[in-house]
Amino acid sequence: MMRAAATTAVVVGTAGAVSHHQQQKYAGQEAAAQQQQDQAYEQGVADAQTQQQQAAPPPAPTPAPAAAPDLTAQLQQLAQLHTAGVLSDEEFAAAKQKLLAG
Repeated sequence: MMRAAATTAVVVGTAGAVSHHQQQKYAGQEAAAQQQQDQAYEQGVADAQTQQQQAAPPPAPTPAPAAAPDLTAQLQQLAQLHTAGVLSDEEFAAAKQKLLAG
């Protein structure tokens, strides 16, 4: 009877050790798979940022000076006010005509 108990204890101990080893092995495999997924995600993000930077339109060429620098500055100021919503389309057109007329 003692022999059966000792054999059972050895079998149970071995099974526990094998189970523990398998759990560690699977945990390591899951960690490696997660790391690969994280690296793939980070690479995808970096690729997307690179593509976005490459697809960005080139800077607009600067227009040639129109007439006098004061007139250009005033037209730019009017455009900024119009873009900001301070001037309506009609007000912007009228102010621009007034500047261009003299």
